[in-house]
Amino acid sequence: MAKKTTTTKTAAKKTTTKTAPKKTTAKTAAAKKTTAKTATTKKTTAKTAAKTATAKKTTTKTATAKTAPTKTTTKTTAKTTATKKTTTPRKPNAAFMKPLNPSKELAEIVGATALPRTEVMKKVWAYIKKNNLQDSKNRRAINADDKLKAVFGGKKQVTMFEMTKLVSSHLK
Repeated sequence: MAKKTTTTKTAAKKTTTKTAPKKTTAKTAAAKKTTAKTATTKKTTAKTAAKTATAKKTTTKTATAKTAPTKTTTKTTAKTTATKKTTTPRKPNAAFMKPLNPSKELAEIVGATALPRTEVMKKVWAYIKKNNLQDSKNRRAINADDKLKAVFGGKKQVTMFEMTKLVSSHLK
């Protein structure tokens, strides 16, 4: 339904009524997408085509048919380069992997050997889960037993975020 304008003459008055423009349908939206994709190819072919309107229409139709395979080949090369990027292994941060010596209080939980910070936290979490020290209602809270109380600075309960801060203060 295109824009419709009707005029009616009455005595000395003109009345105009306008209807809303037609909404785009799925077919027209798909057609717009395809025309947007081929806009660059149409521009290049339009420059080289003949000046007559019929010649332009035929060259754009044939040009789109010819350029479609080249687009798919560029997509496949992009996919192969993307897979090459993912095959390189990711290097861990050296600061996390540096072995640190735990304090006496922390050594009772994780052991006396020097460990990276990540391994220390894994062992602390294993100790918490083994002894069921995570609060049942608030899972972010850790209830300290006698060994953990020494690490936590005498606090009975700490959150996960406080725990990492307190544990890192026991590493040298």
